[in-house]
Amino acid sequence: MGRVYTWQEVGGDEYSQARKEEIAAEWNAWEAKSAERKLAKIKEIRLSKLQDTDYLALSDNTLSVAMSDYRQGLRDIPQNNTTEEQYDLLLAKVDGQLTHAIWSKP
Repeated sequence: MGRVYTWQEVGGDEYSQARKEEIAAEWNAWEAKSAERKLAKIKEIRLSKLQDTDYLALSDNTLSVAMSDYRQGLRDIPQNNTTEEQYDLLLAKVDGQLTHAIWSKP
């Protein structure tokens, strides 16, 4: 889980303490689902990468060992990466490009 918010951190003098507590609870609920959102994004990227190479796996085409390993590696991402820290590594970008080796086509 990410950051935990307290009602004292909620700005706005127009809010009562009770409302600030509600807002902090909403923020904390959002933070608690951070890993779920990251995994959903990873699965979205993974699906796109698999779809990009689906044509290579057609029955009239012989899939190279490297491509077969790449596709298997993509399919194995959820089982092999189960922590938020691993999700962060998978989603890391430099200049808008994913940097983890798993995303690199052979």
